Amino acid sequence: MEYQFIRDPITGYRVRMSQEHALVGRWLNEELAIADVEQFVQQMDMLGQDQEEIRLEGKEVRLTLSKDEALFEAHTLYQNEVDLSRYEDDFLELDEDGLMAVCGFEDFRALMLDWQAFTQGRR
Repeated sequence: MEYQFIRDPITGYRVRMSQEHALVGRWLNEELAIADVEQFVQQMDMLGQDQEEIRLEGKEVRLTLSKDEALFEAHTLYQNEVDLSRYEDDFLELDEDGLMAVCGFEDFRALMLDWQAFTQGRR
């Protein structure tokens, strides 16, 4: 998983991810508050002891974390009640590419530890 951390004077801390993991970057940038990073890393470390899975429902992205993997799914994937056929004349369609991303637990944990160090000024 490739990523780059950015400290922007206007938008604050940001991460850029490879295209394959863009949804992971979106989750870090928009769903997880910087103030909650340390607590989330501690919660990750308790995974398997207290609970088998962590599920976080964000505004636009859901994270399901197990000891094996981190699964990110955009809520847009679950818009079944919307009848998209009425938009056919506009040539609009739901592009599911980029609406789901998966990575291994250890890779995600390494990303989160790096992100924690970066946001706390230790990197």
